[in-house]
Amino acid sequence: MAGEKILIIDDELHIIELLKYNLEANGYKAFYALNGKEGLRLASEKKPDLILLDVMLPEMDGFDVCKEIKKNEDTSNIPIIMLTAKSEEFDKILGLELGADDYITKPFSIRELLARVKAVLRRNNKQAKSNVVYIHDLKLDFDKREVLKNGIKVDLTLKEFELLKLLVLNKGKVLTRDFLLDKVWGYEYYGETRTVDVHVRHLRQKIEDDDKNPKYIETVRGIGYKFKE
Repeated sequence: MAGEKILIIDDELHIIELLKYNLEANGYKAFYALNGKEGLRLASEKKPDLILLDVMLPEMDGFDVCKEIKKNEDTSNIPIIMLTAKSEEFDKILGLELGADDYITKPFSIRELLARVKAVLRRNNKQAKSNVVYIHDLKLDFDKREVLKNGIKVDLTLKEFELLKLLVLNKGKVLTRDFLLDKVWGYEYYGETRTVDVHVRHLRQKIEDDDKNPKYIETVRGIGYKFKE
């Protein structure tokens, strides 16, 4: 039995009942909030292992809830799967850029939802095993989502940090652009790999002594990137 706590933030009771029943049948502990403000309070108080978050909520929409959760140091590591009837690409991108780990549109298959819940929890647990990593003049604290270079804090965006973390945890391995898109952005980006290239360029400017001759992140031409051994 899994035993992880999952917070459902949704204003549709029939959706909540469906999710709660199926999550508990699969060994999870599920509880819920009917509006954004209550969901934010429960996220802070109960510290769930994962949040299923609807976008269209009373009092405070899901995008704002996601932003507040990721901004708060106490809750920023809680993974979020957004659940919504909205399927436009803009809404998906906005949710994921705000820090959501995955995005699924209503109506959805319970089997698909459970598979995504399991995948996000597994990925989050795996990443949490190693909390602090030291590499030359860099220190990465995964719990605090903080990077120091020569003892000075490096100001990274959420996606820059997640990209760096994934590269570091797979040090020496060549990671394709599509793989990085899927793991960091949490969804298929229809082959638009330029997003990865732009974030890598910004990342190099912040952590490399010479971003034209990087000592950390190596470009593997035609494939992707790797963090050097």
